[in-house]
Amino acid sequence: MIGGNGTLPALRLLLLLALLPLLPACASRLGPEALATVRPEPGQKQVGVYVVTTRTRLDGHSNAFDTGKSLDSNFAAYTISVPPGHKPAQVEWKSGKPNPEKSFTVAAQQSLSREQFRKDMARQKLVGVFVHGYNFNFQESLFRMAQMTADADLPGTPILFSWPSQGALAGYVADKEAATYSRDYLADLLIDLTRGRGRGEVVVMAHSMGGWLTVETLRQLRLQGRDDVLSRLTVILAAPDIDADVFRTQIAVIGRMDPPMTILTSSDDRALLAARYINASTQRIGALNVADPAVREAAVRAGIQLIDISGVDNPDDSNHNRYASMGQLYPALVASNRKASLGQAGAFVFDAAGRTISSPFRIVSNVLSR
Repeated sequence: MIGGNGTLPALRLLLLLALLPLLPACASRLGPEALATVRPEPGQKQVGVYVVTTRTRLDGHSNAFDTGKSLDSNFAAYTISVPPGHKPAQVEWKSGKPNPEKSFTVAAQQSLSREQFRKDMARQKLVGVFVHGYNFNFQESLFRMAQMTADADLPGTPILFSWPSQGALAGYVADKEAATYSRDYLADLLIDLTRGRGRGEVVVMAHSMGGWLTVETLRQLRLQGRDDVLSRLTVILAAPDIDADVFRTQIAVIGRMDPPMTILTSSDDRALLAARYINASTQRIGALNVADPAVREAAVRAGIQLIDISGVDNPDDSNHNRYASMGQLYPALVASNRKASLGQAGAFVFDAAGRTISSPFRIVSNVLSR
């Protein structure tokens, strides 16, 4: 048992041990130099990513962003080249001068005004928004978005919503405040994107603390009476770092969504275990055990799809980033979610072996009746 005067240091140590695997495997983390524009080799795979961020620009003009909280959203567009030896779920990076042969690199970039961003989005039918989690700096979140886009070959237009995470293990509390700060800005983005689009044509994928930000934004939209926005969203939360009791009150306001909100869980998630202790709170939503009858019943009542992805390969030892390994399966996941009805809520298990069959995303239901 942790207690006494050693409680806080012990909790910090627990958090550090659990979250160290979340750091990039390379010797150093990606700095702003990773955003230097480098011409890729002819024929090299490239992906385009739009960015909406509440971070401040480093010098007011560049497309590099820091941890400051911007008074207004900033907009940019990047073309990212993928290294020839890229392995699924990995963001390859070598320290030093960016090398497109070995690393994800920026092939082109431009700053956008809000008006130009809106015009560009008006020409797109399907868009996908990724909201990153705790301990991500800007360039790491950008390349993670590029990795998932490259692995999934998503048909829609990818948009990164990057909030001002400190990008540091010791920044957990500051990150929670920065995520909360960004609610209004994410709500404005979703209002803009859903205008003129139909049901399910805006997909929101959020990871970890980004799940907290997203659910808070959905709650805010419901309180504002923006049912027109909520009805057009497909929402997928991967390992959301949200206290179970808090989530219960959030979902009571949000209500059932159509298609149902999907939550990807892993009961062995080490990072969420640490978050549970560091917050002295109850279970985190992203670590719920779908085998628990009470969990399954609660999911049905709330109109939510809980999907256990513990069978998916881990890109690291934290069991917190399994979502990055599912890139090739996202189109099927989104299609499954968009076809779902309110009656298809409940707790499910992802069948990892299903990757080898014609329908790669097969959900094996643990509960089919209320």
